[in-house]
Amino acid sequence: MMPEERTPTGLRARLMDGARQTFTLAWRTLLQLRRNPWEMADFSIQPILFLVLFLFVFGGAIAGSTADYLEFILPGVIVMNLVFVTVYVGHGLNTDLTRGVFDRFRALPIARWSPLAGRILADMVKQAWCIVLLLVIGALLGFRPSESLVWLPVLIALLLVFALAMSWVMVLVGVLAKDPEHVQLFGFTALFPVTFISSVFVPVETMPPLLQVVVPLNPVSLLAEASRGLLSGGPVLEPALGALAWAGVITLVFAPLSVWALNRRLAQS
Repeated sequence: MMPEERTPTGLRARLMDGARQTFTLAWRTLLQLRRNPWEMADFSIQPILFLVLFLFVFGGAIAGSTADYLEFILPGVIVMNLVFVTVYVGHGLNTDLTRGVFDRFRALPIARWSPLAGRILADMVKQAWCIVLLLVIGALLGFRPSESLVWLPVLIALLLVFALAMSWVMVLVGVLAKDPEHVQLFGFTALFPVTFISSVFVPVETMPPLLQVVVPLNPVSLLAEASRGLLSGGPVLEPALGALAWAGVITLVFAPLSVWALNRRLAQS
């Protein structure tokens, strides 16, 4: 066989090996949940509490009834939780960095990108679990999608694409922060205004004029509106394209920065 014919095979083999290593490291991250049940509570109990509290405390005041507010708030809580959960990507990455786990990975014959890819892949699994969990709890509380269930995979895919983009932001925070506690501090501090100055909890038309201009441009608002459209009817294409455009911009900016910062930190260790 000619040398030029062996190169693609070798490249494919390396990519397949890297993919297997990524899945193995993702599984390692998921198995850590057994030793850290509080993190699992964040992925399971916390989103349910958010949904129930917002629904029964504010539902009557905002929408007149909890049944009407459930149709509005469920997609919003799914998006809010999706954004907040990305903090754990940076938290877990920083924990591995500060404990020297990444240094040990570098000594192994594995693809250099597989530890980071495994961490992000594990987060996508956690995100999918949170989305499905909230949809099930919403159904138990009385939520019934007015759109066909055929759109549910589209909704989940849209949410996971945006979650992947936001994960790159938290990867950068995880690399730059000096310890896991600072990751949570910086992460939640940055995410709270982005999440609350949005249409997650209340319609845009109820806000002051200035916010009515700013809030519709917020990627969290766009994702929430697209999610409502896919579940309960309404505009889908425009807000979905806006959310995907934001996801692309966030990825293009933060993915290279995150990889550069990670390589720089590893080189200095």
